[in-house]
Amino acid sequence: MAKISPFKAVRPQPQLAKQVASKPYDVLNSAEAKAEAVGNAYSFLHITKSEIDLPETTDIHSKEVYELAYNNLHAFLQRDVLFTESKPCYYIYQLIMEGRAQTGLVCVSSIDDYNNDIIKKHEFTRPEKELDRINHIKTTGAQTGNVFLAYRNQASIDTLIDKWKTTKNAVYDFTAEDGIQHTVWAVSDESTIDQITQIFATQVPCTYIADGHHRAASAAKVLVALNEEAVTKPGDEVKKISPYFLTTLFPSNQLQIMDYNRVVKDLNGHSVQDFIQALQNDFTITPQESAVKPTLLHQFGMYLDKKWYALTAKEGTYTHDPIGVLDVTILQNNILGKLLGIHDQRTDKRIDFVGGIRGLSELEKRVDSGEMTIAFSLFPVTIDQLFNIADAGEVMPPKSTWFEPKLRDGLLTHLIHG
Repeated sequence: MAKISPFKAVRPQPQLAKQVASKPYDVLNSAEAKAEAVGNAYSFLHITKSEIDLPETTDIHSKEVYELAYNNLHAFLQRDVLFTESKPCYYIYQLIMEGRAQTGLVCVSSIDDYNNDIIKKHEFTRPEKELDRINHIKTTGAQTGNVFLAYRNQASIDTLIDKWKTTKNAVYDFTAEDGIQHTVWAVSDESTIDQITQIFATQVPCTYIADGHHRAASAAKVLVALNEEAVTKPGDEVKKISPYFLTTLFPSNQLQIMDYNRVVKDLNGHSVQDFIQALQNDFTITPQESAVKPTLLHQFGMYLDKKWYALTAKEGTYTHDPIGVLDVTILQNNILGKLLGIHDQRTDKRIDFVGGIRGLSELEKRVDSGEMTIAFSLFPVTIDQLFNIADAGEVMPPKSTWFEPKLRDGLLTHLIHG
């Protein structure tokens, strides 16, 4: 069963919440983060993407970057931009995007649950991204990135959360520049906290990582590393490390998965004509006048040489097991690996991933600029597919799911020594 706990969040003063709250660190590159934070000294990007305050030539994974993140975090605390909650709380976090609302419970989840697969995964992680968050957490002493977990919805949890939302005042309520409304309530009542903890401990057998595999893996590895360091320093005063990590849990019936698309640098030695001809072995190909956003499973869009094509996978070119039937698997097996020579999407530098929220125009932009040569648009994975794969202990190709709306960094932070 799921083991969760309230925690003393580090969070912004209410009047500064909108200015502090920032997009997740991993959806922005350094240039985009710098542009987002310009003119805003309170942006949490000064902590999660601290390279924006250093010369552009700085290695974003250097020790200097992580130390500046630590300094910026403590400067925010000293200036009272952020403060630490006086007692452990749960937090209710509602997001509204284009009229659709979803409400999650912000808490800390057990790292033991992560290690024992009570928190289930569906992706492998990329080593360099793990290392980045490990260094950030170890240096700052804080989990600034929230792990987005899903669970099969329980009416008893819905009832408790809805009652709190309708009878208590929110601590934050603002609409960000992208039009998404963020509302947060602090659950400080001990009886309600105990009820929530007990329901998860008795009625929620497992949770699923929806977004944040790297953040979760990094938190688990930091705990091991710091505990090992403590053993090797028996004479020193050692701070206790929290065996929990920052999470927000959403009921599955409120979630929406968007497409997660691919761009590739080159055609692996193929000419455009030869590549299209080779595709015809596994796909029906139809030229299109405009961008292709697939509306059914096993349909793909392809942008190449300033032209869009609709691809439909031919029956018999894929299997029907939980992994084989996924469009991300079909793309990997029949195009990326077979024709483009990309066998490990986690480590191959020739491929990049574009979340559906950026739109198909982003695919065109990346290709037309000459940075990339070809782009693929995909139909989204469903939440039931995600659960089925995780339950079976299987792993999707990396970057298979893109969830929107996304939680803002900076509203609720967990100190690992707290």
